[in-house]
Amino acid sequence: MISSMDAMDDLRDGLVQTSFTVIAALSRVAAEQDMSLTQLRMLGILRDREPAMAELAAYLGLERSTVSGLIDRAVQRGLVRKTPDTADARSVRVSLTAEARRMETRVIVDIGDLLAPMTDRLTSSERKRLTALLAKLLDQ
Repeated sequence: MISSMDAMDDLRDGLVQTSFTVIAALSRVAAEQDMSLTQLRMLGILRDREPAMAELAAYLGLERSTVSGLIDRAVQRGLVRKTPDTADARSVRVSLTAEARRMETRVIVDIGDLLAPMTDRLTSSERKRLTALLAKLLDQ
């Protein structure tokens, strides 16, 4: 019989092993787009929101000055735009450009292709269950 501690260790190990595989896939896709993993994360965050620079820094867990440099490089590449925040004149909001939206489609396909060897092992109902469990873990 497996003790609850052994089960927790197995769960943690499984999560860590999975995260390594996912991070490797994301890093590969980022490199193919001539981006860092952090830049890819930033674009992923901007997919469904237009945060202020301070909010984006909090999402990424980075200092504002670091995020400012990330944003400036992304602006130069034509991937993001900065707009004044209508609610706070001192703040700037960040959003994806049409070019980034076009790149997003390719990136999603590439990530899916790299993760398919893992996800294709699951049945449709297992994928739905895993999706629900991951959402619960992430409190979504």
